[in-house]
Amino acid sequence: MTVNFIAEVSSNHSRNLKRSIEFINVAADIGCESVKFQLFKIESLFAPEILKHRKDIAQRKKWELPEDFLEPLSNQCKKRSIKFSCTPFYIEAVETLLPYVDFYKIASYELLWDELLAECAQTGKPMIVSTGMATINEIQHAVDVIKANGCKKLTLLHCTSAYPTPYKDANLSAIQTIRDFSGCEVGWSDHTVNSGVIHRSVHRWGAKVVEFHLDLEGKGAEYDSGHCWLPDQISQVIEQVNNAIQSDGNSVKGPIPSEIQERLWRTDPSDGLRPFKSIRKTFTP
Repeated sequence: MTVNFIAEVSSNHSRNLKRSIEFINVAADIGCESVKFQLFKIESLFAPEILKHRKDIAQRKKWELPEDFLEPLSNQCKKRSIKFSCTPFYIEAVETLLPYVDFYKIASYELLWDELLAECAQTGKPMIVSTGMATINEIQHAVDVIKANGCKKLTLLHCTSAYPTPYKDANLSAIQTIRDFSGCEVGWSDHTVNSGVIHRSVHRWGAKVVEFHLDLEGKGAEYDSGHCWLPDQISQVIEQVNNAIQSDGNSVKGPIPSEIQERLWRTDPSDGLRPFKSIRKTFTP
């Protein structure tokens, strides 16, 4: 078993198809099972008065993923044997994404939008939902809406919606809390860029899915915010996590192949000296 690491490209693609495809290649190379983009239109994401008075938000139009990227990105994921996902931020995006995505991802900020949850669930595709900022009642309501609309495979991600998140605010123990009341598989969506937090989420709290924000070289639109990993940073964490899981073994206590040779070099109980006498005889002229 390995952890499903999801590389979140977010808006670091720079509206460049070649760069977007490179994200897929890098994600596959460093051991991710999935890669995720975001599909939004700024006018459908923020209210008009916000776009009018917050020019910094209005400028995020430059972050929109062109819809004609979807097919080549999906095809490249198939070539690299990695799952393709995308977060829909407007209702029509659900149908637009349907031919291409392996699963839908819902962002924390859209958790309360029943219509969007229902539209995704009705496709029958798996869903992953981030739960940052939400209360137990809000999460349970979202789960109920999703399940009532036909989704059979739902994963929830605990996260802290601060970019970046101080590691002391990660509150990883909430993973178990969400698991207990929802009955869903629960993972961790990372904004800490702290390897210890990811290890803890998996090895202490049982996260089977870990999402993280990826940039290629520190030039992406969101990198300076401080919540994105670079490939060489996260690749070590992915390798360590999956190696650690493999080290669990089969729970049977007994000599394993790599230590069989050492058994005869233990202390001989007859005289308290190493190795066994049968081995010592081979050193006798």
